This record gives sequence, C-alpha cells and structure tokens, in this order.
Amino acid sequence: MNATADAAQAAQWKCWRGVADLYHAYFTGLILTVVTRRGTADAAEFVFRVFRRQQQERFLPGLRKLGIEHLPPAVAAAQYHYLSNWIGGVHVEYMYESDTKAWIRYPPPRWIWKGTAICGVPGEVSRAMLKGWHANNGVALGDLRLGFVCTKQSVDGQDGLEGYYHQYDHPLELDERLVFARHLQAPLFDAPTAPALPVASWPKPRLEKAHRNYAMEYVRTAAPVMVQLFGPDDAGYLLQLTGKLIGMQYFDDVAAALCMTRGGASEFASFLKALFAAQDDAAETTRSEGSFEIRQQSWKLMDDVADYHGACTKVLLGLFEGLAAGCGRHIGVHLRQTAGGRPPLAWTVG
Repeated sequence: MNATADAAQAAQWKCWRGVADLYHAYFTGLILTVVTRRGTADAAEFVFRVFRRQQQERFLPGLRKLGIEHLPPAVAAAQYHYLSNWIGGVHVEYMYESDTKAWIRYPPPRWIWKGTAICGVPGEVSRAMLKGWHANNGVALGDLRLGFVCTKQSVDGQDGLEGYYHQYDHPLELDERLVFARHLQAPLFDAPTAPALPVASWPKPRLEKAHRNYAMEYVRTAAPVMVQLFGPDDAGYLLQLTGKLIGMQYFDDVAAALCMTRGGASEFASFLKALFAAQDDAAETTRSEGSFEIRQQSWKLMDDVADYHGACTKVLLGLFEGLAAGCGRHIGVHLRQTAGGRPPLAWTVG
C-alpha cells in the first residue's frame, strides 16, 4: 500500500472513531435521560431489556466469531466479555482460575459511564446490566449451572466492576444466576497470559470497523427497546431530546474527526454528508433556494431490526438538531419520511 492509500485509510479510520464516540455518548446519554426523566426503576428496566436483547442476539454468534465456543462454559463466557469489549475499546481484564471459574474486571475509567456520567448512574441500573447479560450466559449455553458472582460495582464507589463466572454442581434458580459477594476481590490481571485475537482473522481494518460498530450496536438495540417499553410518543421524545443534547456537546469532536468546520447551512450539509458516509449510509445532496436537501437512501444501522418503528428516526432527528446547533446558530433541520419511517429519509437543512 502506497503513502496516499495509507493516508486515506487512516482518515477513514479517524472518521469511524468519530462516529463511535458520537454513538457511545448517545447511548450513555440515553440511559441518563431515562434516569432523570422517568426515574431509577424505569431506567433499570430499560437497561435490563437492552442488555438481554443484545445478549440473545450477539453472545452465541460472538463466541463462534471469536473462535472460543469450544471452551468450558465459565471460561468461554469470561473470554467473550474480555475479547468483545477489547474490540470495542473497552478496558477489561480476564483472569482464569479454573475450568469452572473465570474472572472479568472492568477497571476505571468505565467506558459505558464515561467521564462525569458515572455520577448519575444508580446502582440498580448497573445491576440491571449484569442481570440482563451476564446472568443469562448459562441459559444461552444450555448450562443452568453457570452463574455470575459480582464482587464490585464502580457506581457504588468501588474500584471497578468485577466478578467471576462460576459453574456450580447443580442447576441454578432464576434468582441464583446473579449474586453478590462484596467480601471477595479479583486476582491481579496478567496481560501476557490473557487470550488474544488471531491476527490473521482480525486485521487492523476489521478491528477499526468493529470498534465503530460496537458503539453503534447499542443504539440499534436501545431505540426499538425504548419504543416497545415506553410507547412511540414518550420514547420519541426521549430519543430526540437525548440526541439534541449529545449533538450539541459533541459537534466539535465529530467535526474534527470528519475534517469539517463550523459555519452555516452549507457547512452543516457537508458535515451531514460526511457523517452519512462514515456510518456507511448513502446520501445525495441538492441545493434549492438557499436550503439543502439531503436524501438519505439507507439507514443500515436499523436495516434488519424486526420490531423497528418510525419513532426510531427521532434518534437521527435529535442528533442532527443538536449537531446543527453546535455547527452554528439558526441552522434548521427538518425531516420528511415515508410511512413507517424507513429510508429514503429526506432532510432539509437551511
């Protein structure tokens, strides 16, 4: 590969990182929006449903992609969290103790509760995440003896989230699949002995795209879950509000990744075109009487969502409104969509 191609590839990866940061922030913000607008109980139920759905869709296929489906259940479950989160840019540790006991630890800073966000996350919401995913891995593997023992939660003021998968000698009841043992502590992480991805099947371009997709997948799951849980009107409001808040906060960061600048409607139309390209969506731009029409031909993030609802477009509407406010004052963003909210989506910027 020559220098020009190298530079182009590096620029593309930078764009993907910018998209990942935006969707990462949106997902964290969405949880905080539910906490502050609907309360802890609704936020915990929302997080439980998001992580259970992700677990049911991603865990078993992920084991096969990572080449670890043959390992003992406790080891396979722990290595899955270690490797999949590593791909997504999440700091995580893995410690093997035996074929029936393997630890994982998410040290600070926590990816999902980035920055000051951790101060707004109740312990019940963190527990709901563990209940939704970690506690269900044994069920997914067909081994009801497998449970997760949580020893620390960072949102409770402890130095990280940690625990271990344990294969007991008897099947576990529903309330036994996630238990807490705060008096225990994970062993130290030894990086040289930790599992690693096979380089041949996980080259740099694949890792960079997977890093972007990791953050986007949470939004792909969260939007329809919110619609099903709270109804289209309330969910649409929360999705749009979160998008606007996050977009306003993150325009400069995303614009820098996309090599874009602040300005007026013209600059923002160019920004949106670059953003669509960075998330693999096709879009066409035309100019008409001082405004810009952007026809979004695809929204690949939501392509195969079986329970997709048109209210999910409020994710994009909110983000674009917020990003427009970050780009410059008085930039209007309007959406015209087809029945059901499926692409093509027609955006007017002006």
